[in-house]
Parts: sequence; C-alpha cells; structure tokens
Amino acid sequence: MSAGDLVSVVMATRNSARHLAQAIESVRRQTYQPVELIVVDGDSTDGTEAIARTYGGLRFVRQPGRGLANAWNCGIAAARGPLVAFLDSDDHWSADKLALQAAELAADPGRQYVDGRVQFFADDAGALPPAFRAELLATPRQGYMPGTILVRRALFETLGAFDERLAIAPDIDWFARAKDRGVPAGAIPQTVLYKRVHEGNFSLRASSAVPLRREILAVLRQSVARQRPAP
Repeated sequence: MSAGDLVSVVMATRNSARHLAQAIESVRRQTYQPVELIVVDGDSTDGTEAIARTYGGLRFVRQPGRGLANAWNCGIAAARGPLVAFLDSDDHWSADKLALQAAELAADPGRQYVDGRVQFFADDAGALPPAFRAELLATPRQGYMPGTILVRRALFETLGAFDERLAIAPDIDWFARAKDRGVPAGAIPQTVLYKRVHEGNFSLRASSAVPLRREILAVLRQSVARQRPAP
C-alpha cells in the first residue's frame, strides 16, 4: 500500500457554496495527497453540489439523514482508506496537515489518532456570533475537534461512531469516550486547521440554546459515570 492509499478525507457540507472551493483546494494542496475526498451533502440548495462536481476525482455523497454526526458517519462508512480525516466545508487546512499526522501514526502503530492545533479566524463578511469569545482569535490552541485529527478508521469500529442522537456535541462525546477508554493518541504542536468564525456556524448559533447546553452536560455526566469504579 502506497502513501497515497492511506487517507480518506470526509467533508460534511450544507449550503456552503461561498466557502466550499477554498476547503476543497486546501485538501488538493496537501503535500501528502489522500486517496479520496468524500463530500457528504445535506440537501444543499445554494449551488454547493455544482461547485463540488467541478472537481475531478471527488466523491459526492448525499447525506441519508440529518446532522453533523450523521454526515461524518456516512463519510466514514464510505471511506476506503485505513486513515480518516475530517474537514468542515467552511474551514481549511495547512498544506502539511496530513503529512505531519500520517508520519506520527506511522512512527507509532499503537497510536489511534493524532491531534493538532486550531487557529480561529473571523470571516470578513459579518460580525462574530454572540456565543463566540473574541479572545479565541488571538492564538492557536489544541484542537480536540474532528478537523484537527487524523484517525485510524478501525477505531470507529471499537470505540463506536459519532452519536447521532446528539445535535451539537457528538464530537465532544466521541473524544470523551476515547479519553475514558484510554485510547492511545498523540498531538503535534503545529497549527493544522484554520476554523472560520461566522454567523452561519451551526455550533456557535446553537450553543447558547438551553437544550443544547443540557446535551453537553449530559455528555459530561456520562463521562463521569464511565470513570467510576465498578461496584
């Protein structure tokens, strides 16, 4: 198996025509080219599909359900590579993201995923969402989000997929499960993800809603329960 056969990139999108090309180009500019880019579309109505289909070799998949967790899980199920990376369609990667993280996984076969740092940046088309803290724009920080990791696909078989019952916290839940199970992971100090902050961010729009705050608290309670010693 050659290096280029290793990585499948999953890109969840919905009505992202404005930013989609930049996201796709950041995958195409990788110094370590993936075997495939799978764009999972959630019933876009703004020309997203037409833009995606201008790129040769891209796999365009219509999302069978709703929500980010369903889109990510759909991409994982379609992936052919033993390593999976995720990129939201309004964000972009550093050119060496996959190269750096693939090297880390190759150096330690026991490691199940590698995290990197994220730099938030403000979209130039509008104000910051009310739920976003402006100080997060100042410096990169460790990501702990799908866009900053490269993960062995087999981990989703042992740990489980993203929980589709969760609207905003499926990634928080997945990382909590990995931590509670003691999944071996690594982290690199480089910034690998540039995450766009704009009023259309679903997680930022939703995070102020009481039901979704309750969802995050429920994930944390489950994590605490998993860590309790067995009676």
